[in-house]
Amino acid sequence: MSKRIGIIGVGIMGEPMAKNLINAGYEVTAYDVNREAVDRVAAHGGNPASSPREAAASKELVITMLPNDQIVEEAVMGPDGAMAGMNQGAILVDMSTISPSTSKKIAEVLEKNGMEMLDAPVSGGDVGAKEASMSIMVGGKKDVFDKALPVLQKMGKNVSYVGDHGAGEVAKAANQIIVALTIEAVAEALIFAKKSGVDPEKVRDALLGGFAQSRILELHGQRMLDRNFEPGGRAGLHKKDTEIAMTSARELGMYLPGTALVSHLWNAIAAQGGLDWDHSAIVKVLETMSNTKVCPG
Repeated sequence: MSKRIGIIGVGIMGEPMAKNLINAGYEVTAYDVNREAVDRVAAHGGNPASSPREAAASKELVITMLPNDQIVEEAVMGPDGAMAGMNQGAILVDMSTISPSTSKKIAEVLEKNGMEMLDAPVSGGDVGAKEASMSIMVGGKKDVFDKALPVLQKMGKNVSYVGDHGAGEVAKAANQIIVALTIEAVAEALIFAKKSGVDPEKVRDALLGGFAQSRILELHGQRMLDRNFEPGGRAGLHKKDTEIAMTSARELGMYLPGTALVSHLWNAIAAQGGLDWDHSAIVKVLETMSNTKVCPG
């Protein structure tokens, strides 16, 4: 695998991912609609590109890290998209969180044009992206996964091959169901403690030593206590991920009651203008319902 990589989308997640690849000795060419983000990657030793096509030109491996299905489709298959610049045999690794059906569709188009694709969404938030400690869930052909694995290992610690095209996105949807429901549970627990007249910070500390311990209780619970809702993982993106899970559930003819509940809470956050808040801000909606704040601020 060549040391030359294109990366399309250098936002909260993509920027530290690009920098980690540069630190690992890869020559990275970056594109984003936000020129300032591209300039930061360039200042770290990367090369700027003016379009997805330019970022992908003459690269054996191209990474996309973008917000939603429509943007991924345009960035890959649009008139100035990555596919127009990719060589025969090149691999597109889409690390965005999109629907499994969209991922399969893009993979089919790329394969018809002599190119390969992996869907490789991630978990771990901005902290995981910065520390190169993300979990990466991969779908696609196993031999293509094997070729891309050394690159993926520079961005994540737990890189798992899940199955054929779309399998990575299914795993990510499952991940987001668990994360959303756990954030909601942590918020409920801390509000319950506060409403009961017990210090929620001390309750959190006690729970961290027991069976309820989790990274979400540790990190997002602390965010709730600190009233720190600067985005690590945006509520708007988790809302989108939850809608992917709900749509897939409808297609499968199944009911996800807990996920349905959380989808309404994301809508409540949207109504408060909070789509750019961290997803731990789900506590704010529940606080309003209980007329109790976990901590003042």
